[in-house]
Amino acid sequence: MTDKITDQVKKVPVEPLYSPRAATILEAEFMTDMEKFFTIRLDDGEPLEHMPGQFVQLSLFGLGEAPISISSSPTSEKKGIFEICVRKVGTFTEALHGLEKGDRIGVRGPFGNGFPIDKMKANDLLLVAGGLGIVPLRSLINYIIDRRKEFGDVLILLGCKSPQERLFLDEIEEWEQMADIGYSCTVDRADPDWKGNVGLITELIPGINIDPYRTYVACVGPPVMYKFVIVELLQKGIPKNQILLSLERRMRCGLGKCGHCQVNHIYVCQEGPVFTLDEIENVEEAL
Repeated sequence: MTDKITDQVKKVPVEPLYSPRAATILEAEFMTDMEKFFTIRLDDGEPLEHMPGQFVQLSLFGLGEAPISISSSPTSEKKGIFEICVRKVGTFTEALHGLEKGDRIGVRGPFGNGFPIDKMKANDLLLVAGGLGIVPLRSLINYIIDRRKEFGDVLILLGCKSPQERLFLDEIEEWEQMADIGYSCTVDRADPDWKGNVGLITELIPGINIDPYRTYVACVGPPVMYKFVIVELLQKGIPKNQILLSLERRMRCGLGKCGHCQVNHIYVCQEGPVFTLDEIENVEEAL
């Protein structure tokens, strides 16, 4: 009887969201002293099938796992290859920073609800990134660029503490040169070589010219930034259901089981991490 039960269990397919898929690091390079960029390929060659705004669970064998935002666009994915950028903030990410080309890891996901692409199509877009928020927002930016004719006007606003903390400098230079993309950056602290804006990212919003009723905003950054950015966006008249905010910093298991991401009645990893402002503005501690 025991053998029959064991045989039956073996025949039950393993849900891929619960079981890590083997993957190999194709490229690994430091972008700053604290951030490292990885190109990863799933060993089975199947596509990750993510959408901008989603995340994966990366596992290091014998050490555990952590939620990591996907930084590449699904439009650029080939044979299970995707990209992430990781800031060193603890034991797991420090170990991840020690990995190089050829090392293997585990991947679960993708998880969560990303940006509502279908609703955003044919509308103008305002993309607001604060600091490391450019990492997940890059997925959406490159998706939009690859399908540029499907969207209206596009404006990217980036805020960083210093010029040295900017990521994806080669791509930023391309955005600046694009005739159909608007781009503006500000830093908290300038250096002698910085010729751009100095100040908070909220200072960039009052001067922009938009049609609020046909503009969707995608905002990703530290929670403290949201409260001040939201004030400026509402003053522009943008409807709350068109202001999209990512709460990706609250992620943990991705399955709604551990409770780490729970905010009142909301499980962020299941219902988010992307929410409209009207979905969470009255949820205590959500912002």
